Amino acid sequence: MLKPLTGCLLCLGLPIWAHAGGILLDEIGTDNTGLVNAGSAARAQGPATIASNPAGMSYLDGTQIAAGAQLLFGDLSFERDSSTTSTGGNGGNALPLIPGANLFASLQVDEHWSLGFGFYGDFGLALDYDDDWAGRYQVQDSSIIGVSLVPSASYRVNDAWSLGVGLRAMYTMLETEAAIDRAPFALLERADGQFSYEDQTWGYGARIGVIHTPRPGTRIGLAYTSPIDLDFDEHLNVDGSGPALARLDNSKIQLDTTVPQTLTLSLYQQLDQQWAVLATLNWQDWSEFGEIGVEVDTTASTAQARTIDANYKDTWQLAMGAQYQATPQLLWNVGAAYDSSAVSDSDRSVLLPMAASWRLGTGATYRLDRDTDLNVSWDLIWFGDMPVEQTKSLSGERLSGEFKDAWVQTLTGNMTWRF
Repeated sequence: MLKPLTGCLLCLGLPIWAHAGGILLDEIGTDNTGLVNAGSAARAQGPATIASNPAGMSYLDGTQIAAGAQLLFGDLSFERDSSTTSTGGNGGNALPLIPGANLFASLQVDEHWSLGFGFYGDFGLALDYDDDWAGRYQVQDSSIIGVSLVPSASYRVNDAWSLGVGLRAMYTMLETEAAIDRAPFALLERADGQFSYEDQTWGYGARIGVIHTPRPGTRIGLAYTSPIDLDFDEHLNVDGSGPALARLDNSKIQLDTTVPQTLTLSLYQQLDQQWAVLATLNWQDWSEFGEIGVEVDTTASTAQARTIDANYKDTWQLAMGAQYQATPQLLWNVGAAYDSSAVSDSDRSVLLPMAASWRLGTGATYRLDRDTDLNVSWDLIWFGDMPVEQTKSLSGERLSGEFKDAWVQTLTGNMTWRF
């Protein structure tokens, strides 16, 4: 079962849901949650800028440390329809309550150089369906989780230009588990079999960015994140009697997955002493994502295992936000965003369900004293109805229905210390 690994990850506080058009997180336990990514590559308001644009460290004085935590919850409930060929229920709410955490640090070395480090999880998804649901032959439990370690540096060229780079090492864990139909076409009375696939791998990439300040109060940020290749290469674990399943047990399966490259353009514009407006336009290269999991298919006499191609497409995000300095101690954030879908209705899978989404967020940062800030943020991601129709090529088993009124909320708290 996936539960031992998932439980371990929860203890570490790693986020295991994502959206942002695909499965890259904007919510990683920072104040960015309340702005739903608006202005992320241009704000430069704390060491968490490492996760969006490392050039922003040039705007941070002294030594700064930020730590955050979050809770993610929602409703991802499937409703089968009459076209489904297997027995079983709807699977329950596949999205459990999920905690997450992060740590960022920046150090101003001199008037030009700043160094920093980030530890956070911004890639992945985990789902837990009822074991006996109608889609158990597609998936029962599934997770793909990436944790990033990002040493970074920035260089302040002059008052108008700053550059930054972060080297990204991502440790990624993948697990999937599903039932095997040992009585396809209802020809025999046989209990279900079971298969699982589990592997871990490292992938490497970089994030580079630039921030231009044409005049005081205006910042324009551009950040690029390189793709990261993840190669999963492990044996299939099959549980179930019969010669066909015995041939599949311990067979080698290779999945080639790519964390997509991204390009983010952001604006931060201070209007007066109290108000600032923010905007972000983001592109993510999900068409290169590759394979998302493993499928075992059967007939009365044979069985086969194959990888599943995601058939994803590139996504775009537009985010708008505002900041209001209500008092010298209190800063209020608000934002709204739209993310296009990485998958069409015909290619959507219960293994990684996603769709276009609308997002609304808000939050507040309170200055406890001259050197300490506390932020609390919230956002809502609305996916609506997500229809699914999956048919296996060998057995013809079909799962049909939709995720009805799907939504996710995130509650975030973080603190920043300056030294």
